[in-house]
Amino acid sequence: MSDLRAQPLEASKHDAGPAASAVSPPADFAFEPRYVSVAGHDIHYVEVGEGDPILFLHGNPTSSYVYRNVIGPVAESTGRRCIAMDLLGFGRSDKPDLDYSCRLHAEMIAGFVEALKLDRITLVAEDWGGFLGGWVMTREPALFQSAVFMETFLWPMTYADDYDPAFVKPFKLMRSPVGGFFSKRLNLMINKLIPEHCPISDESLAYYRESLPTYRSRRALGDFPKLLPTDGQPEASHVFARELQEGLREVSAPVLWIKADPGVVVSMNNPIGMGRLEELQQRLPQMVIRDFGPGSHFLTEEDPDKVASMVSTWLNELRDADAPRASRGARAS
Repeated sequence: MSDLRAQPLEASKHDAGPAASAVSPPADFAFEPRYVSVAGHDIHYVEVGEGDPILFLHGNPTSSYVYRNVIGPVAESTGRRCIAMDLLGFGRSDKPDLDYSCRLHAEMIAGFVEALKLDRITLVAEDWGGFLGGWVMTREPALFQSAVFMETFLWPMTYADDYDPAFVKPFKLMRSPVGGFFSKRLNLMINKLIPEHCPISDESLAYYRESLPTYRSRRALGDFPKLLPTDGQPEASHVFARELQEGLREVSAPVLWIKADPGVVVSMNNPIGMGRLEELQQRLPQMVIRDFGPGSHFLTEEDPDKVASMVSTWLNELRDADAPRASRGARAS
C-alpha cells in the first residue's frame, strides 16, 4: 500500500471558518428507519446497498442524519452496503436517563455490530464516532477491513496541545456542574455549534432539534463534553483512551485520515496539535492522509459530495490494488 501513502500535512496559514461552500446540503432523510435491540435498548439505523458493510458513526451533537447525503453515493460507487447508526441517546435511538461513559457507548457499538452479524467492515467515523469506533476496532480487528477517520481524536488530550485557546474556557464551562444548563437547557450544541461551523438549512437544523426535543432527552449530548479525556480527567475516559492508543498497534488494516483546512479537532492552525497525526502514523504506519481542502468540523454537512467522493475513491483504490493479488492467488491454487 505504499503507493497510496501520503506524507503528513504541513500546518496551514488559512484562516478558520465554515466550509468554502455556503450552500446548504439537501435536508431529505429518505431512508427506511430500522431498529435493533442492543443490551435492552432500541438502536436506530439506516442502510442502503449490498455487499461488505461500511459502518458510519457520528459524533456530538449529530446522528446518522449527518450522513444522509453520503451513504447513497458511497454505496453506488463502491458496490457496498452502507449503514449509519444512531449512538445511544441520539437521533431516533433510545435516550435512557443513565450515566453515560465512553465504555458504554463503545460496548453499544460492539453490540450493534454483533446483532447485525457484521464482518469485513469498513469504519467511517467523525468526532466521537472515531474515538469510540476506533476502540471497537482495536478490540475486534479481525472484523474490520479498513477505516476512514475525519475530525476525530484517537488519543488522550490536553488543553495546551489540543484546544484552541479561545475554546478552553467554554470547554471547561461545559465540563462544569453548570455546563448542563448550556448544553441541555439552552441546547447550544445544536443551536449554536452546528450553524457556526457549517452551512445548514433551517429544515436540517430542525431535524437535530426535534430528535433531542427536551432537557431529559439531551442527557448523552450533555455528558459527552464531560467525558473528553483531557489532562487525565475523567480517569475512566483517560484509561479508555490509553487502551485505544495501545490497541492501534495491533491494527493492520488500511486507514485513511481525511484532513480539512484548517479543521478543528486537529487544526492546521495549531502546529502542536498537528503533531498528533505524526504520532498516530507511528502507531499506524499504513495510514494515508489526504487533504479535504477548506473545511471546519462537520465535513459531511459542509461538503457531503466531497466526503463521499474521497471515501469511495480510496476504497475503490484498495479494491483495485487487491484485485491483482487475488487473481494471482486464484491462478496459483
